[in-house]
Amino acid sequence: MVVVTTLPRSRPLSRADLETMPDDGHRYELIDGVLVVTPAPVTNHQRAVRNLLLTLVGAAPGDLEVLTAPFDVVLAEDTVLQPDVLVARTSDLTTRNLPVAPVLAVEILSPSTRRIDLLLKRSRFESAGCASYWVLDPDEPSLIAWDLRDGLYAEVGRVRGSVELGLTLPFPVTICPAHLVV
Repeated sequence: MVVVTTLPRSRPLSRADLETMPDDGHRYELIDGVLVVTPAPVTNHQRAVRNLLLTLVGAAPGDLEVLTAPFDVVLAEDTVLQPDVLVARTSDLTTRNLPVAPVLAVEILSPSTRRIDLLLKRSRFESAGCASYWVLDPDEPSLIAWDLRDGLYAEVGRVRGSVELGLTLPFPVTICPAHLVV
């Protein structure tokens, strides 16, 4: 069966429009009212998500929850993102979404999302007050981490391969990019 979704042409999209998207294996996000559609992730991407999830869950204190996409982070009526991995205060979560910035958003880079993750999403999370933002490139493998300082992201670490990076926000954890893609 083919499902046809018609979108408005005369205005930016909103959360309500996003809810009309089909459940077809694609990820639908809004950035400033613009629809961003990405395909289902590849195997290396999924491995990185799984291994990072296990690492973060093992280190997270009880008042924080670690979740994976698809899960909506509502930053504004016209900006709804789904980071690959997120850490949120349990008290901030609703049954449907996270209506505030997470304390950590992580994107796993892929060729189709690299620029969006490094530029647009990073900027939106920074503006929303997300305390930490990380990007993991599973192909290198490498990790870059930023923490929010005086309202702007400052790079706090950059590692490749088997080099470990000790991070303190949102909680103490050590990440080794090579271990996340095996």
